[in-house]
Amino acid sequence: MNSQVLSSFFFPSQTVTFAKVNLAETEIQLKKRRSSAYEWGRKQADIWDIQTNFVYDISEFDEVLDRVYDTFSVHAKYTDVRNYALNRWYNFQSAMAVEHIFNTHPKVRKVSNIKDREKDFYINGLAFDHEMIVYPKGFGQNIDFALNNPKELAKWLYVNKSGEQHFQTQNRLFLVLYRKDGEHWRLKAEIEWIKLLIYKYMEGYKESSLIDLKHSAGVVKTDVIFGVHE
Repeated sequence: MNSQVLSSFFFPSQTVTFAKVNLAETEIQLKKRRSSAYEWGRKQADIWDIQTNFVYDISEFDEVLDRVYDTFSVHAKYTDVRNYALNRWYNFQSAMAVEHIFNTHPKVRKVSNIKDREKDFYINGLAFDHEMIVYPKGFGQNIDFALNNPKELAKWLYVNKSGEQHFQTQNRLFLVLYRKDGEHWRLKAEIEWIKLLIYKYMEGYKESSLIDLKHSAGVVKTDVIFGVHE
C-alpha cells in the first residue's frame, strides 16, 4: 500500500464489544468480500435493512454467506439482496474496526454508551463522530483538488452525506479512501494500513489545526484523513 496523504464513515453503533475486536482476523474476513463485485442492486431501503440486520451479529464472511442463502435463496431478487447484505456487513465490520483503532489510541477516550449516535469517542476531551467513506463522485472535483482543499470537501460531506440534505452538527472526522483505479471500496478491507493512517494522523493531531465550519447553531470541528492508494 502507498499512502500519500493523511488528513475521517458513520455507522450506527450496534452490539459490538470493542475488547473482542481482532483487527488481523477482521482484515482476513473483509478481504473475502473482495472476491466478487461490490454492487448494491438497489438504493438502501428500510425493508431490506430490516431483513438483513442479522449482518451486525456475524463476524465471519462464510457465516454471512450461509445465513444469506438460508434466508433468501428463494427470493425473487436473490442476487441483489445477497449483495445488499454482504455490502452492509462489509461496511459495518470495517467501520467498527476503524472505531476500535481510534479507541485504542492513547489520546482517545471511548464513549461510555456504545450506542451513542451523536459521538463515537473523545480526543483530548473533544467529542467526535467518525465516518469512513470512499471518495465521493458527487463532489465533482478530482482528488488533487480535495487534497489541497480539505475544507471544501468536508463542507460538502456535512451537507450531502445526510439523507435529509441538511447540515449535521456533530464534530466529525472523515476517513476518505481513494484508489487510482476507482475501486475505492476495496481499501476498507486494508485494516492494518488504515491503522497506520489513523495513528500517524493522531501523532500530529492538534485541535488548533482542525477545520471550523460555521452553521446556524454555531461551529463544528472537523477534519479529513485521506487514505490514497495509487
